[in-house]
Amino acid sequence: MTEWWDPQTAGLIGGVAGGGLGSLAGIFGGVAGALAPKGLLRRTVLSIHAAFVIVGAASLGVGVFAIIDGQPIHVFVPLLLVGFVLCAVMGPLYFVVRMRYAWAEQRQLQAEELRRS
Repeated sequence: MTEWWDPQTAGLIGGVAGGGLGSLAGIFGGVAGALAPKGLLRRTVLSIHAAFVIVGAASLGVGVFAIIDGQPIHVFVPLLLVGFVLCAVMGPLYFVVRMRYAWAEQRQLQAEELRRS
């Protein structure tokens, strides 16, 4: 069995993937929080959100495969950690963002109804 990478590379992968994806997810959360209540860019925001969850699930899957393959701990821990955090945070929040878009749409329909009457 050959290691996929050494411990130093594992630290770099964990730091860049964890810090980079975490920062991107945080920025995205702010953007989604600003756009969803206004009902703007629904498809784009939900697609990007789903992409974060898919990347997290893929990282979890590769981490599990690394365990099955017998890789050392410094190989599979960064993969599992990044995947778990992305799935645990972004997964449930997908439904929250979708609900905020539904509320925005409902408010728009009610405003239109008021204008007509």
